[in-house]
Amino acid sequence: MKEPIRILITDDHPVVRDGLVAILSTQPDFVVVGEAGNGAELLAKVKETRPHIVLLDLEMPGVDGVEALRRLRAAGETVRVII
Repeated sequence: MKEPIRILITDDHPVVRDGLVAILSTQPDFVVVGEAGNGAELLAKVKETRPHIVLLDLEMPGVDGVEALRRLRAAGETVRVII
Protein backbone atom coordinates (compact mmCIF):
# COMPACT_ATOMS: atom_id res chain seq x y z
CA MET A 1 0.00 0.00 0.00
CA LYS A 2 1.33 3.42 -0.91
CA GLU A 3 1.74 6.30 1.50
CA PRO A 4 -1.34 8.55 1.81
CA ILE A 5 -1.17 12.10 0.45
CA ARG A 6 -0.34 14.45 3.31
CA ILE A 7 -2.44 17.64 3.26
CA LEU A 8 -2.13 20.91 5.18
CA ILE A 9 -5.23 23.12 5.18
CA THR A 10 -4.83 26.91 5.44
CA ASP A 11 -7.89 29.12 5.85
CA ASP A 12 -8.77 31.86 8.33
CA HIS A 13 -12.29 30.49 8.86
CA PRO A 14 -12.39 27.56 11.33
CA VAL A 15 -15.70 26.33 9.88
CA VAL A 16 -14.13 26.01 6.42
CA ARG A 17 -11.14 24.16 7.83
CA ASP A 18 -13.40 21.83 9.83
CA GLY A 19 -15.48 21.09 6.72
CA LEU A 20 -12.44 20.34 4.59
CA VAL A 21 -10.98 18.09 7.30
CA ALA A 22 -14.28 16.21 7.55
CA ILE A 23 -14.51 15.67 3.80
CA LEU A 24 -10.86 14.78 3.23
CA SER A 25 -10.75 12.43 6.22
CA THR A 26 -13.28 10.15 4.53
CA GLN A 27 -10.77 9.31 1.81
CA PRO A 28 -8.25 6.54 2.55
CA ASP A 29 -5.64 8.08 0.21
CA PHE A 30 -5.54 11.38 2.16
CA VAL A 31 -4.37 12.34 5.62
CA VAL A 32 -4.75 15.88 6.98
CA VAL A 33 -1.49 16.57 8.80
CA GLY A 34 -2.32 20.05 10.02
CA GLU A 35 -4.28 23.24 9.83
CA ALA A 36 -3.24 26.89 9.74
CA GLY A 37 -5.35 29.99 10.24
CA ASN A 38 -3.05 32.42 8.42
CA GLY A 39 0.01 32.58 6.22
CA ALA A 40 2.52 33.01 9.03
CA GLU A 41 1.17 29.90 10.75
CA LEU A 42 1.30 28.05 7.41
CA LEU A 43 5.03 28.67 7.06
CA ALA A 44 5.74 27.11 10.45
CA LYS A 45 3.36 24.20 9.87
CA VAL A 46 4.95 23.28 6.52
CA LYS A 47 8.31 22.83 8.23
CA GLU A 48 6.70 20.88 11.08
CA THR A 49 4.35 18.58 9.13
CA ARG A 50 6.09 18.19 5.73
CA PRO A 51 2.86 17.98 3.67
CA HIS A 52 2.70 16.89 0.05
CA ILE A 53 -0.06 19.44 -0.66
CA VAL A 54 -1.19 22.73 0.88
CA LEU A 55 -4.77 23.89 0.38
CA LEU A 56 -4.37 27.67 0.52
CA ASP A 57 -6.89 30.46 1.00
CA LEU A 58 -5.71 33.67 -0.68
CA GLU A 59 -7.61 36.15 1.47
CA MET A 60 -6.47 35.99 5.09
CA PRO A 61 -5.55 38.66 7.64
CA GLY A 62 -1.87 39.38 8.25
CA VAL A 63 0.19 37.27 5.88
CA ASP A 64 -2.26 36.49 3.06
CA GLY A 65 -2.07 33.50 0.75
CA VAL A 66 -0.14 35.26 -2.02
CA GLU A 67 2.56 36.45 0.38
CA ALA A 68 2.67 33.05 2.11
CA LEU A 69 3.23 31.37 -1.25
CA ARG A 70 6.03 33.84 -2.08
CA ARG A 71 7.68 33.12 1.26
CA LEU A 72 7.35 29.35 0.79
CA ARG A 73 9.11 29.55 -2.56
CA ALA A 74 11.76 31.97 -1.28
CA ALA A 75 12.52 29.45 1.49
CA GLY A 76 13.01 26.75 -1.14
CA GLU A 77 9.88 24.78 -0.20
CA THR A 78 8.64 22.67 -3.10
CA VAL A 79 5.31 21.60 -1.60
CA ARG A 80 2.48 21.66 -4.12
CA VAL A 81 -0.14 24.33 -3.46
CA ILE A 82 -3.82 24.32 -4.43
CA ILE A 83 -5.48 27.70 -4.15
